[in-house]
Amino acid sequence: MRKLIVLLTLPFLFISACKEQKETSQMKEVMAIHDEVMPKMSKLGDLVGELNSKENDSTEIGKKYKQARKDLQVAHKSMMDWMQNFGNRFDPDEILNGKELSEQKQQWLDEEEEKVKELKEHINNSIDNANSLLGRDNE
Repeated sequence: MRKLIVLLTLPFLFISACKEQKETSQMKEVMAIHDEVMPKMSKLGDLVGELNSKENDSTEIGKKYKQARKDLQVAHKSMMDWMQNFGNRFDPDEILNGKELSEQKQQWLDEEEEKVKELKEHINNSIDNANSLLGRDNE
């Protein structure tokens, strides 16, 4: 009888452990993307300053500088907004220590993973575009 109970309990323990590991690894992936993009925030600021000084004229290139600057600013604001919203949805134990997520929070994590991937792409594209306009290789 004891063996039967153990045999019946093991699958539930395994499923629970797998679910927790998925949540933990997904949270780590989301944070890794954030950590990859976060250092680029100072680069965004530098590029905004450079483009701002070049957009004074109303020529076509001046308009391109202005649009690139605006895009960088939107990307920066998006990152700040994402971090604030993410911090409002998850507590430090969930983010840093792999605390098990409720079903609702797991859905949020799925959403946040998509958002941070889109954010990364937006930031990288904004930087690439600004560098290209400024005649630089993408750094």
